[in-house]
This record gives sequence, C-alpha cells and structure tokens, in this order.
Amino acid sequence: QVQLVESGGGLVQAGGSLRLSCAASGRTFSSYAMGWFRQAPGKEREFVAAISGSGGKTYYRNFMQGRFTISRDNAKNTVYLQMNSLQPEDTAIYYCAASARYYSDPSGYTDGYDYWGQGTQVTVSS
Repeated sequence: QVQLVESGGGLVQAGGSLRLSCAASGRTFSSYAMGWFRQAPGKEREFVAAISGSGGKTYYRNFMQGRFTISRDNAKNTVYLQMNSLQPEDTAIYYCAASARYYSDPSGYTDGYDYWGQGTQVTVSS
C-alpha cells in the first residue's frame, strides 16, 4: 500500500510558477512509476507528466514539456512537478499517482495507476 500526499498548490498570476510535491509512504518508492494528472471543473482527469521508477524516463502531455518538468528524489520518496509560465487554463486540481505495473515505462492513462493522492488545487488568475 502506498499513500500519497500532494502539496504546493495555490493561487498564482498568469505567467507565474509553482512547484508541486508529492510525498509517498513506504520503502519501495523507486519501484513505482509516478504520474501527475489534473482535473478542471466539469472535465475529465487528464494526464500531465510521468516518470519511471529510476527517473530515467519522463513523458509529458503534448506541448507541456518546456513549461512543466517532472522529477523525483527517491531518497526523499518525493516526486515534483515544476510548472512555469502558468496560464488560466492550467487551473485544476492536480493529483499524483503511483504505478507498480508500469514502473519502468510509465503510463499516460489513469487506469495505469494503482494509488492516488487527494489532490492539490492550482488556480491561475488572468
């Protein structure tokens, strides 16, 4: 069982930056691929970025690479999402997720993940 706790969300003006963190419980963090997803009001949850257990592979939703950067620190059981040049359309609840099945080749789909955090709200004002 893995428990995930996100932090770092908040209110930011357009063009600003935030860094989200997701702390995981357990001693086998490197055995899990980690993903970030987001869900805006009235919309389906969508993939943002993912990283393999070793950190050697990263994937991003189309065109997000360059503004968003996913990274992880396995010694701290934490995955990060650095978000730059934020726009109002980035407003959403951001969730982190863990996957043991795809630890070496992370999935971009919600059903590829076994554990989810509660989410952290990101609001970008224009």
